[in-house]
Amino acid sequence: MSPIVRILAKRLGTSLLVLAGVSMLIFAIARIIPGDPARIALGPNATAEQVANLRAALHLDESIPVQYGYFLKDLSQGDLGVSLYTNRPVTQDIAQFLPATLELVLVAGLLMVVAGLPLGILSARFRGGVTDNIIRMISLLGVSAPSFVWAVILMLIFAFYLPLFPIAGRISDVYAIAPVTGFLLVDTLIAGNFAAFADASWHIMLPAVALALSGIGQAARLTRANMIETYDRPYIEMARSYGFSERRIANRYAFKPSLIPSLTIIGLDFAAMLGNAFLVEAIFAWPGLSRYGVAVILRKDLNAIVGTVLVISATFLIANIIVDLLIAFINPRIRLSRRAS
Repeated sequence: MSPIVRILAKRLGTSLLVLAGVSMLIFAIARIIPGDPARIALGPNATAEQVANLRAALHLDESIPVQYGYFLKDLSQGDLGVSLYTNRPVTQDIAQFLPATLELVLVAGLLMVVAGLPLGILSARFRGGVTDNIIRMISLLGVSAPSFVWAVILMLIFAFYLPLFPIAGRISDVYAIAPVTGFLLVDTLIAGNFAAFADASWHIMLPAVALALSGIGQAARLTRANMIETYDRPYIEMARSYGFSERRIANRYAFKPSLIPSLTIIGLDFAAMLGNAFLVEAIFAWPGLSRYGVAVILRKDLNAIVGTVLVISATFLIANIIVDLLIAFINPRIRLSRRAS
């Protein structure tokens, strides 16, 4: 068995244990916090008998371990219960709202990589100069404010004062795109409607930039620090002695060893965007899972809370597994070793 396969098997096993722990923790917390889900769902005008019937249907009159047993039984059948917020199966709600959040996070992650890494390379290559100082100032500005602050700033500048971008939603109402994957950027291309693709791209730009700015700054700063450390290695001096250009040294010999720690942080930032996106989604009226998660928490919708947290946790773990595999592939000491730690 190759080292990468062993790493994958180990990470999958660990992730399953983490998901089990998360399910028990969030299941217990959701039931301990104050408030009667049945009363909240039925409203103040419901009779005591109606509330009691709903509590019995939700097994809320049982102990928490017994309720968790019912939850595991339903989960084994792919059933997360019915949402008291939407009166639909939680799996149906997740299938509707998750693609919007994933699309937003994927675009933001792409911006974080294509902007953060090159900025870090330029900053390290011209360290101490004007370019380095400008990039460091921009990076510090990016990490100094949370995503929702940037969302408000970008909306004020580019949607109100300079009406260049739309304020809310994923696409204009004039376009009717049949959902295939749930990702509008993909579905518009499948439909062959390039005008709708451009409109969806225009809608996603501001929230994606707002969500990515902090990660761009962090990726640039970390890449710069790692590359400056790599520049002091003996093999870089040897490359200079052979007459290689600084551009070749930066892109080929200094960047790749510096990529491993940067990639780890980028992966963590990417996964964290799933949980941090709820305020950005609320500001831009983005119909995503994070916004849905906040709504069900405020209404103490137990089934929806547990389902949303589990899906976000699973996506976080999958992102970390992918990063671990990429690091193992990039690092020859892991890829070519006979034993994987």
